[in-house]
Amino acid sequence: MYIVSITYRCGMETVEANLDAHITYLKAQYEKGYFIASGRKVPRTGGIILAEMPSREALDAVLAEDPFATEGVADYEVTEFIPSMVAEGYGALLPT
Repeated sequence: MYIVSITYRCGMETVEANLDAHITYLKAQYEKGYFIASGRKVPRTGGIILAEMPSREALDAVLAEDPFATEGVADYEVTEFIPSMVAEGYGALLPT
């Protein structure tokens, strides 16, 4: 599992101009089963994606398709982790 921390590189006008394309991209990744959760950081300096991918290379390839990446809107920091404990109701996050 991966935590992707997205940090905007430009002003909010540019972010907003690319937001619809980014949301379309996110929806496609959810449909493929790659993304588990996503949302904005507070304050709004970027976002977070929780991803389940077969490899880091596969994740990097998927992130390279994000309009925020192709248009130079954001930088990405990726952290891999293996959940060992979860709250009740979140068992699906544990590795099988």
